[in-house]
Amino acid sequence: MNRLSRWMLRIAVALACLLPAAPCRAELRIEPPPANVAQYDKLELVLRVDAEYPNPFDPGQVDLAVLIETPSQRRVRIPAFWYQPCQRRHLGGLGRRADWVYPAGDAVWICRFAPDEPGAYRATAELKDSRGTTTSSGVEFRSTASQCRGFIRCNTRNGRFLQFDNGELFFPIGQNLAFIGPSQYFTLSKAIAAFSKLAENGANFVRIWTGCEDWALAIEAPRSAWSRSWEKRRPITEVPGASVKAIQIGGDSESRLTAAPYDGIPVRPGAEYVLSGVVEFRGASAVRASIGPSGESFDIPRGGAATQPFRHVFRAGPEQYYLDRISLARLGDGTAWLTALSLKETAGGPELLAGADPNLPRRGRYHAIDSAMLDELVESAREKGVYLQLCVTMRDLYMESLKDAGSGDYAAAVGDAKNLFRYCVARWGYSTSVAVWEYFNEMNPGLPTDRFYTELGEYLDKTDPYGHLRATSAWAPSPKDWRHAELDIAQEHFYLRPSNLEKLPDVVAAVADRARHVRQIVSGKPILLAEFGLADEKWGFSPDMKVDEKLEHFHGALWASALSGISGTAMFWWWDELDRRDAYVHYRPLARFLAGIPFAEGNLQPVAVVVEGREGLVAAGLQGPRHGYFWLYDRDGSWPRRSPATEPVLVSGARLSLTGLEPGRYRAAWWDTRSGEPRGETQIEIGPGGSMLHAPEFKLDVACKIEPADSRATRP
Repeated sequence: MNRLSRWMLRIAVALACLLPAAPCRAELRIEPPPANVAQYDKLELVLRVDAEYPNPFDPGQVDLAVLIETPSQRRVRIPAFWYQPCQRRHLGGLGRRADWVYPAGDAVWICRFAPDEPGAYRATAELKDSRGTTTSSGVEFRSTASQCRGFIRCNTRNGRFLQFDNGELFFPIGQNLAFIGPSQYFTLSKAIAAFSKLAENGANFVRIWTGCEDWALAIEAPRSAWSRSWEKRRPITEVPGASVKAIQIGGDSESRLTAAPYDGIPVRPGAEYVLSGVVEFRGASAVRASIGPSGESFDIPRGGAATQPFRHVFRAGPEQYYLDRISLARLGDGTAWLTALSLKETAGGPELLAGADPNLPRRGRYHAIDSAMLDELVESAREKGVYLQLCVTMRDLYMESLKDAGSGDYAAAVGDAKNLFRYCVARWGYSTSVAVWEYFNEMNPGLPTDRFYTELGEYLDKTDPYGHLRATSAWAPSPKDWRHAELDIAQEHFYLRPSNLEKLPDVVAAVADRARHVRQIVSGKPILLAEFGLADEKWGFSPDMKVDEKLEHFHGALWASALSGISGTAMFWWWDELDRRDAYVHYRPLARFLAGIPFAEGNLQPVAVVVEGREGLVAAGLQGPRHGYFWLYDRDGSWPRRSPATEPVLVSGARLSLTGLEPGRYRAAWWDTRSGEPRGETQIEIGPGGSMLHAPEFKLDVACKIEPADSRATRP
């Protein structure tokens, strides 16, 4: 090297030392996938990233996705998500401790994808963070054709109903099973068992809340280990002279506090744990910590400094799966503040007491155990052929921020909701069993939510490649929501209370009234009566459900709603009572009758059929030019007019006056609504002026299908 070259090299080195170092981009790779995956099945890709982020759920910090090239040359972007593995064990029985779900192992980035066409695929990962954009090498896999019907859509032939990707009709038959968790009637295991009972009896649709805060399943909720959401007094304060929140022990707070998450503190039998934290003292001599249920305790003395870190190692018992609680008591006068509390295995691993940290943000972090529970529910639903409407967002976590559509709080709420739904798309969007994203349960209809639904809908248009249907609900009828262009389904909730009975004498009248009201406002969308049932004046559980021993009101609401012109059956709310009384058997006869009805074809419309021959008979039905489907109901013989101790009367001589059908020969098939079996067929000739159809003798109710005589009979 000559003198000039050496001189230029020295200048280059000097300049390099003066310039800021360029950040190193993260390394990124995709672990090899399986060679083949069936069409619409779950493909799970593991992504390896050699970087850590303060909040891996925030795409503003780390935006990780997989770009997939399909056999038809489409490019699909699938968001990835931060995944904490969990172990699950059924401990026996169906009680509060039936299910043990335990975070175990290192968290990792996952991408879940469902291929919608057979053929060869190629996938590359893309990571965006503060250091720039990194792209991985590609991996390849193949998808093989399957019999899966695909995702649920609005029907392409008749937008009032639903269908699968393959064009097959989907008519929702089901109920609510909203609250699932260790403190609820339905634990995880019991909910999975209910899926089986529903599917065995022909039901196919369940509505579940995933935003219940600290009393049931919640993906995003500000859960505190120190208090419950319904408690007004909470021990969280700011440490004097500091800008950090802490748990106050003593002073104007309780001198003994307990960390007791609603779902308990899971531990692994025989594993060794370390409980650690920091206590800030103001006068108190010590804090005594007790670990339940064994009662093992230790003291945290003040010592020579006001701020004392502590660390205590203990071992779970050989058959111990839960701690239940950790108690902290002040010793002596004064006040102490717990500024940190952590529970981990001594060998390392995930935090087991996240709810003990009072400084966590209210929104933007997602619970590992609840997400793992929802994984199980989604997979179980897929196995059983049950489809889910997931009510995702905790209303009370967002409602205060949605009062002024032009405010910064409103914009922040929209941004946080986008992040939440990005996580949902990434984690559960792959599953064809997820039918509907529901934004809120019973939002205040007076709030200016149009902007929220518009922006979130437009975001999902770009982010959810599977195009899941979207809905919301309000605590009163909300026509602006029903008509909103970014909401696919118009959803109504209604409870028949004593004060309603004068206008709406029974559930049949209530269903017909709600169906007619919503359909007058939205003519071309699917409509779901997604909450329905009897209630007292304060919308609580109605004692009439106990009086109606045979659940005649439940049976009647199902049949009336199915033939009312809305897009599925009325979905009852009182799931625990339905389960106790094995109400699932009421679904099977209806499901058998509905099989093969061409809801989306034949221009079927709700009709009022004139019934003659006896007072008190009502007919609900759908009719087109060449088809009719009717349910004949003895109003005087059913709830609430007839006493449960009184035997229903035999109805004879009933006649249906048929008009509106094209002239021709038809087949009228009568069905037993209790067994779900056909009762026989008759041939009828319909002329230009209609015809009279004679019903067989029946008790309580009977159903009929009228179809052209030369067509194939509709069989279950």
